[in-house]
Amino acid sequence: MQTPFLVRKTSYVLGLAATLALSGCQSGADLGGLMSAGSSLAGAATMSDQQMQQLGDQTIAQLDSQNHLVADDSQYAQRLAKLTQGWETVDGHTLDYNVYRIEEMNAFAVPNGSIRLHSGLMDEMTDDEVRYVIAHEIGHVALGHSKRAFQVAYAASAAREAAAASGSTTAAALSSSELGDLGEKLINAQFSQSQESAADDYAIELMQRHDMNAEASVAALRKMEAKYGNNSSVFSSHPAAGDRAERLEASFQ
Repeated sequence: MQTPFLVRKTSYVLGLAATLALSGCQSGADLGGLMSAGSSLAGAATMSDQQMQQLGDQTIAQLDSQNHLVADDSQYAQRLAKLTQGWETVDGHTLDYNVYRIEEMNAFAVPNGSIRLHSGLMDEMTDDEVRYVIAHEIGHVALGHSKRAFQVAYAASAAREAAAASGSTTAAALSSSELGDLGEKLINAQFSQSQESAADDYAIELMQRHDMNAEASVAALRKMEAKYGNNSSVFSSHPAAGDRAERLEASFQ
């Protein structure tokens, strides 16, 4: 059963209260910094769609600047454009795709609709298998998983900022320019098994809606399992590729 929004919001407020209470005991605390960081923590739970979009735009711009994007006329870019044709907007979400030249088999989504694939994944997978990965990431956006992961990452950064403002030497202050760090937290966010299953189910439905080979999802997950094992995911954020493959395989029988 999904946690009600009020409960989720309350947990952020309780976490904020604990942070401020602990910090208030230390000498030399920067009250202004604490209040600013506290606002960031509380705001993470109630961030508007416009604020999420703006912060997402800034974060993906920073990540794109830190990684080697493939050329627009490269085979990767041309192939991706072909595979995502008709998926420019899906279920009300405007999507933006690109490829990082990184050998690791990986992909991730930012809640503003930006989806990035690694070239290593495209090298290893067929067109239908890549479509499944893309559809899975769209699922994380459409179902709100990426937004919640972004909120957690944002709140975690604010918590470190609060600790720094309190005079703690164990945490470094987080400036507004450290969007790359926020992006890394998002990429490495841990989704629950139920979220993964929901994103997989969304991907299957989306592929079937467009008359694509949804059973390629099983082959894609088996390739991840073969390369990285079943105990650790191909994606740092995605658990048990083999278990997911077995569940999907059973659904097609």
